[in-house]
Amino acid sequence: MSEFDLIAHYFVRPAHPKNRATLGIGDDCALLLQQDGMQTAISSDMLVEDRHFFAGADAYKLGHKSLAVNLSDLAAMGAEPVAFTLALSLPSADEPWLANFSAGLFALADQHNCELIGGDTTKGPLNICITIFGQAPIGTALRRDTAQIGDDIWVSGTLGEARLALGAMRKEYELDIATLSAAAVRLYTPQPRVTLGLALRGIAHSALDISDGLVGDLGHILKKSGVGATLNVDALPAGAALQNQPKELRRRFTLAGGDDYELCFTAPVSKREAVLGAALAADTNVTRIGVIDEAPGTRLLDRDGQPVDLKIASFDHFA
Repeated sequence: MSEFDLIAHYFVRPAHPKNRATLGIGDDCALLLQQDGMQTAISSDMLVEDRHFFAGADAYKLGHKSLAVNLSDLAAMGAEPVAFTLALSLPSADEPWLANFSAGLFALADQHNCELIGGDTTKGPLNICITIFGQAPIGTALRRDTAQIGDDIWVSGTLGEARLALGAMRKEYELDIATLSAAAVRLYTPQPRVTLGLALRGIAHSALDISDGLVGDLGHILKKSGVGATLNVDALPAGAALQNQPKELRRRFTLAGGDDYELCFTAPVSKREAVLGAALAADTNVTRIGVIDEAPGTRLLDRDGQPVDLKIASFDHFA
């Protein structure tokens, strides 16, 4: 199967119903319609075998996750998904793998009305790179540099289960099959919080998605905004598979587990009801976990307000 046969068979689809691309796959560039009063949001994420996923990973789930991590970036900006490109390096043109990968990719793309408009394929180590395009009305995008002193800090969904599954797969500890299976759902098929991100426009001051761990990712908001934070570590919403694990493990994985792809956002106290309303409209739970304050850095407290001394670090691609 040639490169162009591969693309035509597995990645070319009928014209997208929203017709945002006036020219899609098959030319040197795609052409996207621009809407007046809108800004374009663009993000890229790369998934590399043996770094971001295990060799032999389920192709359908890998297709889902490859797009999910990019959709999560749009969610963090409060941007509506529009289109994406796919750059794919493959050891071989494995047709069953391609059929499953593209099925997982497009199942999620269709949920969010997001169109594949181009990309590239080549032979090499398995490497998946997606660039995604979204849009938001000018001045409404959620950013990292706009947190304000006194803001509540919130997170969506639950944290830590993806890291729990990963640790068991790395033989760091043992989990029973039911617990591992439940946790692995969060590792392999994260659900991007696009609807919540859109609902938070005009309510949240700042936001980002949690990909490398809560503390490390929140640190980007703190640095960009020139503020600090105090977190209640016992308020962090642990996933069901993590709740029955030892307290120290639960705290470490909710604080710095990574691969959660939930939203962390800040909003003024006066917007608490609006935040809860947005969460209800998006059918997504949210939890208030701390406050933005003036002193630099992040302070960790337990439910009694006592300092928690934990040596933790979020994921680093070069560590």
